[in-house]
Amino acid sequence: MKWLSRRMPYLPHKLRTARLADTPEYYLKKTMMTALMLTVGLIIVAFLFVQSPAVLLLVFAFPLLFAYFLHFADMKILQLSREVDSELVYAGRFLIIELESGVPLYDTFQNLAKNYEFVGRYFQEIVDKVNLGTSIEQAMNEQIEYLPSDGLRKLFWQILNSLRTGSEVSDSLSVAVEHVVRQQQIAVVEYGRKLNPLAMFYMMIAVILPSLGITMLIVMATFIGFTFSLVFLLAAAGMLMFMQFMFLAMIRSQRPPVSF
Repeated sequence: MKWLSRRMPYLPHKLRTARLADTPEYYLKKTMMTALMLTVGLIIVAFLFVQSPAVLLLVFAFPLLFAYFLHFADMKILQLSREVDSELVYAGRFLIIELESGVPLYDTFQNLAKNYEFVGRYFQEIVDKVNLGTSIEQAMNEQIEYLPSDGLRKLFWQILNSLRTGSEVSDSLSVAVEHVVRQQQIAVVEYGRKLNPLAMFYMMIAVILPSLGITMLIVMATFIGFTFSLVFLLAAAGMLMFMQFMFLAMIRSQRPPVSF
């Protein structure tokens, strides 16, 4: 797998950002084995139902499955980003209140790490590095490179710039938090615009067309004397369930994580 990992120089950075402990070689090997086992399973299941050599054409599904599972790290980064963004505004305001109350920056990071599950893990890593002798600026510099959330990265940059210039950290954080709030408000408005057509397509494709289609098929089959097998009805029900699950998953994935 070394030759393949060398063709993906971005993979180590992506794995670390996704908080995955796998090496690039092991990650690629695990992905390839998962795609291979799933391809073999699809071929076996298809052969049990079809019993034709044509099912061997499913071997071409392997590269597609490999490419799909290869993006697991990207999906993990997206999940971490959504988790962080759901707490980001509250965590930023917590930082501002603590600093304006006269709490030292190091203690503020410790308090935030205890009170916020998703955002706190990144501040806890900074605290751990400082406890080992690293300066706060250096620890934050190292952390910024592997943050999954752009909003959290902006907060870190504001704190770093304030530390380097000697300006008030809370003032810079207030500007950054307000910027994050505006971005989340824009995301909510865009989500509302997308939700109406998505709901319409869901009603048409996943509810109206399947119900009317099945009804018409049953009526036509009654007139021509055709009977549907149990396998066909179960397959149709499975397809309907899969379509509805995909629509609901798509709508849920489009929902922005907000915390204002």
